[in-house]
Amino acid sequence: MRLLVVEDEARLAAALQRGLQAEGFAVDVTGDGQDGLELARHGDYDAMILDVMLPRLSGYRVVRQLRAEQKWLPVLMLSAKDGEYDQADGLDCGADDYLTKPFSYVVLLARLRALLRRGTPERPAVLRHGDLELDPAQRKVTVAGAEVVLTAREFALLEYLLRRPGEVVSKTELLDHVWDAALDTAANAVEVYVGYLRRKIGRERLETVRGAGYRLAAVDGS
Repeated sequence: MRLLVVEDEARLAAALQRGLQAEGFAVDVTGDGQDGLELARHGDYDAMILDVMLPRLSGYRVVRQLRAEQKWLPVLMLSAKDGEYDQADGLDCGADDYLTKPFSYVVLLARLRALLRRGTPERPAVLRHGDLELDPAQRKVTVAGAEVVLTAREFALLEYLLRRPGEVVSKTELLDHVWDAALDTAANAVEVYVGYLRRKIGRERLETVRGAGYRLAAVDGS
């Protein structure tokens, strides 16, 4: 397995390289964001360990650019920023996992192996279904190019459906993943919010499958 480490703290980068090589990985290292982007674009890597704060190009911009180019190299992001919004930003940009500094090397290795086991399925930064687009990072939805304003719950409901194109999603599954599990939410809440969502994105885009749940309507080529 070949790894790319993009980290500008020289001692940490060297320690990661030594440790990962001892585990049997082939490891390339750079301390520059722009160089890391070019290596990730053209190198045959199985995964990348990517710092956030880098010279020339931040880790956020590196991973966002890779995803925009339809490159799905698994990315484990490292950062001294440990706030929940910082972690959310990293994941919304397209990173697969986020680890805060200082970290346990044992944990880093375990998370890296988990990424490698998953492989590289497509994980687009912007979700699309026909003329419907949802950008999780910018919290933006457009229909036929026009922006649509959704509440947080409507946004979460649409995002969950977009991540399962062609699938029928039950009310129970939507309650489990879109609503707070700690709350005793009635099943008809799903029906209510589906109705809200249909008014905003178009009724024809969201189908009811009687007795089963909901799914996004098929579009040409899907």
